Amino acid sequence: MGVIRQSYGRGGTRRRTVRRRRNRVLEMGQLLAVALAAIALGGAVTRMVDEGRLTDWLLGAAPAAASVAPEVYSRHFAICSSAKRDTCIVDGDTFWLDGTKIRIADINTPEISSPQCAREAQLGRQATSRLAQLLNAGPFSLAPADRDEDRYGRKLRIVERDGRSVGAQLVAEGLAHEWQGARRGWC
Repeated sequence: MGVIRQSYGRGGTRRRTVRRRRNRVLEMGQLLAVALAAIALGGAVTRMVDEGRLTDWLLGAAPAAASVAPEVYSRHFAICSSAKRDTCIVDGDTFWLDGTKIRIADINTPEISSPQCAREAQLGRQATSRLAQLLNAGPFSLAPADRDEDRYGRKLRIVERDGRSVGAQLVAEGLAHEWQGARRGWC
């Protein structure tokens, strides 16, 4: 705790100077610094757990992400029906891969389930068909996006082939918009 020092002011009046207050301020600053460091460390540990790197870090091993190439997929995709969905195309920016629903993170395509106009419905069907062609054209990989899932539980991934985004190809063909954080209209 702080030290109490007594001194005498003018006219011999006794005055107490308390160092406790200053020490408390320093202790609060140190406590805040420790709390912020714990939060940052907790975030880092959480990311390591999510990415499966915590065990490697604790054992002092090299990070797995640096040495492992992304998984390459090659499947046949049909357009999804009402039956069980395992590997199929939902629409121009969503598909199922081995039972996991994936949303292509870098684009937004026209809706086919609830289009706002006939043009959007037509473009949505074209985008869906084109995505099926692109995914069936050969091996592709899934790169992580800025977050793992969207609010609907779909995995957010960027689909790449030979280092190029499949989504960017749909944008170049006029069948998708680049994702800017909000949907744009098609009508």
